Amino acid sequence: MARVSQEHLDARRRQILAGAARCFARNGFHGTSMQDVLKEVGLSAGAVYRYFAGKDDLIAAIADEAFQYIRHAFAEAAEISPPPTPDVLLGRVVRGVFTGQVYGLERRTCAALIVQVWAESMRNERLAKTLGEGYAGMRAGWAQLVEAYRAAGLLRADVPADDVARTMIATAQGFIAQEALFGEVEPEALENGLRGLMSIDAQRIS
Repeated sequence: MARVSQEHLDARRRQILAGAARCFARNGFHGTSMQDVLKEVGLSAGAVYRYFAGKDDLIAAIADEAFQYIRHAFAEAAEISPPPTPDVLLGRVVRGVFTGQVYGLERRTCAALIVQVWAESMRNERLAKTLGEGYAGMRAGWAQLVEAYRAAGLLRADVPADDVARTMIATAQGFIAQEALFGEVEPEALENGLRGLMSIDAQRIS
């Protein structure tokens, strides 16, 4: 029997996740059955269950895919000297999510799916754990960037790293929520808004 390559296995796994994401985005988590996913991806039950035990596995994997992409973006940014400023980095991350690098979905559909994941975590302990770990990873990534900003002389030493992390994460979350609810929110608006706020001279207004 021919041995299946890891590349083939990885591609099949992503095919299943992409199909599940389309189903969830279209009908919601509770309105989607495993039969819907099988039909969407055009695979047998055995082929899908080889990778995922059920719907909860699929939801958790989709959430983890997003966090992996974001963690990678932070890690890359921290290695650049000087690191990209928050407006540039957040714009890059959000634009990457919305151009299909995570889910392969249309922008507003992608944002709506992310909001669904957040809501589902309120009742699903396993998903809550996945999101909690991803959130902790993002905070750690931002903390690393804060140290890089300080080393480059771009940030005051008295600003707690975790405060910066929470604020930047909240900014990205709010942007995604706006896109999901109202649509037509361009990543450039996020970049321009942050750039404008960063230009405020705090000494002049204190």
